[in-house]
Amino acid sequence: MLTHIKKLVRRAEKGKYALGAFNTFNLEMTLGVVKGAVWAQGPIVIQVSETTLRYTGVEVIAHLVQTITENQAKGVPIALHLDHGRTFSAVVECVKSGFSSIMIDASDLSFDKNVAITKKSSEYAHRYNVWAQGELGRVVKKEGEIKRLIKGPEEFLTDPDQAQEFVKKTKIDTLAVSVGNVHGPYKMKHGVPSLFLNRLKEIQKRVKIPLVLHGASGIPKNQIKKAIDLGVRIINIDTEIRFAFKQGLTDSLKKKQEYDPRCLLSPCIDEVARVVKDKILMFGSQNKI
Repeated sequence: MLTHIKKLVRRAEKGKYALGAFNTFNLEMTLGVVKGAVWAQGPIVIQVSETTLRYTGVEVIAHLVQTITENQAKGVPIALHLDHGRTFSAVVECVKSGFSSIMIDASDLSFDKNVAITKKSSEYAHRYNVWAQGELGRVVKKEGEIKRLIKGPEEFLTDPDQAQEFVKKTKIDTLAVSVGNVHGPYKMKHGVPSLFLNRLKEIQKRVKIPLVLHGASGIPKNQIKKAIDLGVRIINIDTEIRFAFKQGLTDSLKKKQEYDPRCLLSPCIDEVARVVKDKILMFGSQNKI
């Protein structure tokens, strides 16, 4: 069932666990994510990127998530969130379509411009009782940037003092941080960088709102547990469930005579569900409905 993210995060704060936030872009991915949550009996966030909004249309994906959660996840609370919104228009669309949380990502701009855009989005979201997330620091994805992060991280990491100022000026509800976490598939093939947990600790000292860890696919359990201890309450997973989806489809396509899309795509659902269940167990949010 769709639930406001505020309720889920407040419970996570009290219980000292993290919510898994899983991206979706179609029917089968949504079914897989929801199925995993039901298996683990754990609250989750389903998130949609701005590129997915262009792929499906905001109303289509919003109604899809709402219908599946109402029919397949009775009793399991699920929040709907905009992930990496790049434009104010995307924020407006999602607020109007029933999302309980939005993210505006202006982290690639200057600090002042990031503050201005994030503040505008936060103020608009709060007008409609929707939570707002901002990002400070850069969670990188490209191979060259990841190599630079490993050699000299200061270019990308969230500055604790700036984080305190950023939260105060924008009045966001959750803050996405850069502490060595990276997006995309490169890390899955060449090794996942270690988190800068001391930096996360310094951010937690200055910021009193829940923290969000993007690009968490592949991060080992021991580091995830430490991040949760240091105030991370939402952990984003996308790459791993995409890989799971692809594996299910690859296995299906090996059956040369099969041509029914339902038969080809059904294994993708279970592959995704298994990853989601495992992540919920890792994040300590199982049986927390």
